[in-house]
Amino acid sequence: MNRNIPVTHRAQANGIELAYDSFGNPADPALLLIMGLGTQMIAWDEAFCEQLAGRGLRVIRFDNRDIGQSTWLTAAGVPDVGKLLMQALAGQPVPAGSVPYTLADMAADAVGLLDALGVARAHIVGASMGGAIGQEIALRHGERVHTLVSIMSTTGEPGLPPPTPDALAILMTPTPTDRSAYVERFRRVMKVLRAGDHADEEALDAQRAERAFERGVNPAGYARQLAAIIASGGRRERLRALRTPTLVIHGDRDPLVPIDCGTDVARSVPAARMVTIDGMGHALPRRTWQPIVEAIAEHVRNA
Repeated sequence: MNRNIPVTHRAQANGIELAYDSFGNPADPALLLIMGLGTQMIAWDEAFCEQLAGRGLRVIRFDNRDIGQSTWLTAAGVPDVGKLLMQALAGQPVPAGSVPYTLADMAADAVGLLDALGVARAHIVGASMGGAIGQEIALRHGERVHTLVSIMSTTGEPGLPPPTPDALAILMTPTPTDRSAYVERFRRVMKVLRAGDHADEEALDAQRAERAFERGVNPAGYARQLAAIIASGGRRERLRALRTPTLVIHGDRDPLVPIDCGTDVARSVPAARMVTIDGMGHALPRRTWQPIVEAIAEHVRNA
């Protein structure tokens, strides 16, 4: 695993503190990476970030609120995610006021980080929940966005294909706070999400898990982020009016957010382009980096 790790900084953004670092020349166009549910910024591997920076981009990654080294909103309490999920599956609306925060708040966090860094506009790249946050940034703060890349994400509309049973079980299983149990769960989770034979990646999982554990594991934050996803509802109709140049990237073996969900994003955003990565599940193994980096770089150039 690449260990050329930049210094972690902290910035005040939207009333909280976000941990971030960056790669490349600060004078280059900014590209903001947003990670998914309960996942720290280090899931954007340093070598992956360096490849993007090598394309003439200032690459910025950060920990979302309630994860890693950014602010944990402990005083907000722990929502009953099971109850909220049952409401949503039953077609009952989950009011935004019933959860500690929504994806719109997390989008405002990201824009606040851009403010703190003096970045007027950025290319936004989000994975999974990060893709949904990226969509919200483009919808709510369009003047701050050059382009949008939505990776293994969804419009959040009801009726789209659900996760596989194994992936859903992962989503709803509490995160251990014991180190050894956390490492073991991390390995099981990644094996399911990668959806295939990835022995080279599995050999690195214990080290990755240890690093994440040391930076900060917050099970209550995971629950609050999941509640934010549930309460934020669908974006399909709003996306139909989006004019931000948009690229959708999705794997054809995604067990958590099936590829039809990515197709729905691409069909909803006018003139969006979709790139399908053969054999990719709900993760970013090294074998997928080249086509993903190429697709992002081309999207940025064309814009």
